[in-house]
Amino acid sequence: MAAGCRIVFNRTTCAGIGLCEMVAPDVFVIADDGDGRMTPTTDTVDESKRDEVIEAASRCPTASITIVDL
Repeated sequence: MAAGCRIVFNRTTCAGIGLCEMVAPDVFVIADDGDGRMTPTTDTVDESKRDEVIEAASRCPTASITIVDL
């Protein structure tokens, strides 16, 4: 079985499009701080969320999300 993973997020390149939030709404949320960029709700996820966050990262048009295996 696959292990969990760590989410590496580049806030500078995020465009706030929200595809990641649509795929994994419990892990990625668009910040309510006025700049409209995404904020991960956690830095790591267990194996049950691994495929979901990989899918979310793959849909990011600015490649602002990187997933690193633990």
